[in-house]
Parts: sequence; C-alpha cells; structure tokens
Amino acid sequence: MSPTEQFSAFETDKHSEGYIHTVSEGSRLLPSASRWNSINHDYNQLAPNSSTAYHPIPFSYSKSIDFNLVIPDKKHFYRFIFIVVSIIFLVTAAILLVHFLSQVHKHRHQGPSANLKLAINQALTFFDAQKSGHYPKNSPVKFRGDSGLEDGLNTTHEDLIGGFYDSGNNIKFTFTTAYTVTLLSWSVIEYQGKYDDIGELDHVRDIIRWGSDYLLKVFVLPNVTAKTTLVLYSQVGSTIGSEHNDITCWQRPEDMTYPRLVSQCNSSASDLAGELIAALSAASLVFQEDKDYSARLIKAAKNLFDVVTTEDPSWQGKYTTDDACGKEARMFYNSSGYQDELAWAGTWLYIATRNTSYLQFATHTFKLAKNNETDLDRGVFYWNNKLSAAGVLLSRILYFQDPGLSHDDLMLSSNLTRSLMCSFLFNKYSIRTPGGLIILKPEDEPLLQYAATSSFLSKLYGDYLDHQKLSGASCDTDVYSLQMLHDFATSQVNYILGQNPMKMSYMVGYGDKFPLQVHHRSASIPWDDGKPYGCDGGKIWLSSKNPNPQVLLGAMVGGPDLHENFMDDRNQSRFTEPTIASNAGLVAALIALQDPPLSDSKDVKDSILGWNNGYD
Repeated sequence: MSPTEQFSAFETDKHSEGYIHTVSEGSRLLPSASRWNSINHDYNQLAPNSSTAYHPIPFSYSKSIDFNLVIPDKKHFYRFIFIVVSIIFLVTAAILLVHFLSQVHKHRHQGPSANLKLAINQALTFFDAQKSGHYPKNSPVKFRGDSGLEDGLNTTHEDLIGGFYDSGNNIKFTFTTAYTVTLLSWSVIEYQGKYDDIGELDHVRDIIRWGSDYLLKVFVLPNVTAKTTLVLYSQVGSTIGSEHNDITCWQRPEDMTYPRLVSQCNSSASDLAGELIAALSAASLVFQEDKDYSARLIKAAKNLFDVVTTEDPSWQGKYTTDDACGKEARMFYNSSGYQDELAWAGTWLYIATRNTSYLQFATHTFKLAKNNETDLDRGVFYWNNKLSAAGVLLSRILYFQDPGLSHDDLMLSSNLTRSLMCSFLFNKYSIRTPGGLIILKPEDEPLLQYAATSSFLSKLYGDYLDHQKLSGASCDTDVYSLQMLHDFATSQVNYILGQNPMKMSYMVGYGDKFPLQVHHRSASIPWDDGKPYGCDGGKIWLSSKNPNPQVLLGAMVGGPDLHENFMDDRNQSRFTEPTIASNAGLVAALIALQDPPLSDSKDVKDSILGWNNGYD
C-alpha cells in the first residue's frame, strides 16, 4: 500500500486512533488485526474500483485515416529526423540540468548542512561561562573565576553558593535553573547515545550536576520537631536594596562587592516547587549509575512533592504573587500559572519511580492545567509553560508502557500532542517570518527560544512515532509524516545557525558571522589586565561600540524581531542577551537532530526500553 493509500485508509478511523499503520505489530496501542482488516474492508468499499473506475470518452471521428505521403528524397528526410531528435534531446537535457541545479541549490539552502557536533559543544560551553561559585580549574572558559562565594551566608545563613547566573546579569533564579536542569536531563535521557558518540556525555552531565547540586540547596523541608515550615529560595541577587546591585552595576561577578539579597518563599510557591521536583526527578535518571546520588535526588523530590501537594488547594499558587518570594522576578520571569508545573512534576516523578499514584496525580492535574491554559501560552514550551512538554511525556508513557491506568487518562495528552505537531507544521495554525522562523508568541519577542523548543519536541515526537513503526500521525483533517516533523525541526535550527535573511548565526562563535556585542557582563569587560572594575567603572564597557573582548562561545542571543531585524548592540538586550533557559532548548534541539550514534550505545529507541528502571 502506498503512503497516500495508507493516509486515506487512516482517515476512515482518524478520530479513534489518529495513527497510520504500516506494519502488522507496531505496538500494543495499535488496533488488532481483525480491526485493521475491517478498516481495510471499509476503505476498499470507498476506493474506486480499478475495473470500472475508468470509462473512456467515445471518440466521434474514425480511428483510422489514410494519408498519401510521398518522400522524394530520403537523405533529406533522415537528416530532418536526426535534427528533430537532436533538438528534443538537447532540450530535455537542458531541462533536467536546470532541475538538478535547482534541487542542489534547494538542498544547500534547506538541508541539514550545519555542523551539529560543533554546535552542541559550543552551546554546552555557554553553561560553563554561567557557573557561579568555586569555578572549576579545568573549565574550557578561561575568562571566568571564583564568584558569589558568600551567597546566602550573610543573609539567610544558608549555603547558596553555586548554580548558574541566569543571563547577562549576575542574578541566580531558581525557577529557570530548575527548568534548565529538567530540559538538559530530558535530552540526555532520550539521546544519551548521541551525546556519548560525539564525546559530549561527560560535558553535559557535568553541567546538569552543577545545577542539581545547587537545587538541593535551595529548599529546606519542614521540621515537625522544630515546628518549621517549608522554605524555598527563589533568587540570589537583586535589582533593589541599595544603589549598587546586580542590575545597576556593570561588572564581572568576580568583582562583586555589593550585598547579594535572597528572596524566600513558602509552600504556596507551587510552580517553583513543581519545577524543582521535575528537575530533581529527571536528574536522578541521568545519574542512575551513581546510585547514592541518584537516590538522594529522588528522595528530595518525593519529600518536596509530599509537602506541596498536601497543602490546602486554596493555598497553592504562583511564586511571583508573593512579594517576599517573587516580587523582583515578576519583571523577568513572571509566572502565569502553577498547575502545568505540578503536572510536569508528577509526570517526572512517575518516570523516575514507576509509582502510579504520581501518574494519577499528573493526568488529573494535566486536565486542570489544560482548562486554565492562557491563549498567549497555548502550544508554547518554555520556562513559563510546561503543558505541551508534559503532554509529549505522557504520550510517551501511553505509547511504550503499561502503567495500569485507563487509556482515557492518557488519551487527552496524546490528542493534544498530535494537535501540537499540526500547529508547528501547518501555516493555517501558526505564522512564520519570511525567512521561515515560526512565530509562536508574536507579542513576546525575542522569538528564538520558542523556535528551539518546538524543534526539539517535533523531532522527539517523530522519533516516538518511528519507534512504533508509524509513518506519521494526524490531527482533525490534517495528516503529517515523519519527514515533515524532521524537516520542520531542521528548518528552525538551521535558521538559528545562520540560514536566515541576516545571514547571521545567532549562536555566538558559530559560523563566520555572529553577534559581537553580546549583552553580558563577563564577556564585555576585559579580565586579563588584572584590574577589577567597580560598579560604575565597568559601564564604559557597556557603552563601548567595540566588540566584546571575550567571545561568549555557544550563547544563543535573543535574536531578531518579527520583521527579522536584528541590532547587534550591547545596550539592546532584547536582541543580544542570552539566557540559560533559552540555551537549554537549543541544546535539546541540536542533540535531537544530531545523526544517530555510530556505535551501539543507547539512542532514543533504546532509552524507551530502558525507562523501566525506577525507584519504589
């Protein structure tokens, strides 16, 4: 049966399954053989019958006409025939040559010509440049050093040393750090073999470990004996409190001398706690070989989950609504909801433990989150909205595991995931710039962070379908193939890496042309002259028109606006500032598109089967 016939056959039953059957036993979710025979029978009734479908139109003229042709000179006739045949041959050859050259040009423009191995290495190196605390001596980034060595000690009397600086400033946000750890961990769980094959597995694990070590520090569980309640630390560093702070001062973190304030939350910060639970759970799977550390991570996640989910529902909420917790974060990472993070947390806890009570919580909360999802965030995966990603994860569980729940509890996520893919692929559901960049939040530039995560989800979902031996899927009346998912994912990454109207790579250091004035304190201030720059002294580098003295390798900047204009200006932070959350999405997309491993190490297909190892 041809792909077209398969799609047509599928359309007769699209509302019940939504997949295209190409082999006899794709997975346990596929209809039984008898049902497929029924579907094929119905299809045959609808399809034209080859014996009666074609009826030639009667021809009113005689089928034979006699022509009295006389060839007086056969030599001239043969010459004429030769010339005619030669002309036809030359014209055909010219047409084929033009077609071939156009295809080559098209392939060069749209094909996966990017050096993804190099891009992955560089994108990971950006996280090395963002490390806070006791800086590792073997780091590939040589313009960084020890910094923030008193974080938390002088304010909360808690050790909050470590973690990552969020972006071009010197603030550490727990919310985006946890999101970053979750997303990077997910990419390793799915594509460990690819990381290993290109020599980046230890690198990405080191980055995740740096983040998970810090996340273990940012909450203190209740103590019944001491009658204490849950404490969550949402932020280290401040935009207020004194004349000199992490925003007003333009200086390297190694030179900071001003007070570093800490924001503190309680158990009502459900979204923050949910992202922490997800990060610790996902990281526990990355470090399964280190049984003690992995067990420590999952124990912390379970304990935090127990505290947050046993609260009175009226007490649950968003971390940015509490002034003590997220007043300052509102201008940077204002949360629009918390149920998506709780569903995300329950899903990851189930994956790490195989305790179905977490999955029941996740599916129930997923429905609530879907009902409360805002129009502005619909179909977008980023630091503020985990619903689309949770749907993909729940679909994975439905396709490859038997958790013992009713399929109805998981079908909502599967249906939404298929619709999500359509929203990426078809122009009637989403818009693009003239250069092909998908616009998922037109009111919220920059755009690249959303394109990166949509690239990751589409390629990952395509891998899920491929493992089931499915050639595609559908939503409503639209059918899409694995190749369409792959091509979309590739197009977004290629745009980021330089195939765009600006002919610029938006990842610093990659390609021949990339941003030179990145909005970043460490990269913009000279470090090798032995001279520390004070709060105001460093501002000469903020206003300088010269390129940054350090190349912030692998940093994906904000990117262009809706009209694909880009300003390479250090003072235009919306264009030129990178963030750890955005780069996490880029890394995930890059590794998903990297060629399959050359060795026999695990790739996404093997990891699907390897998810059976969890903790009770």
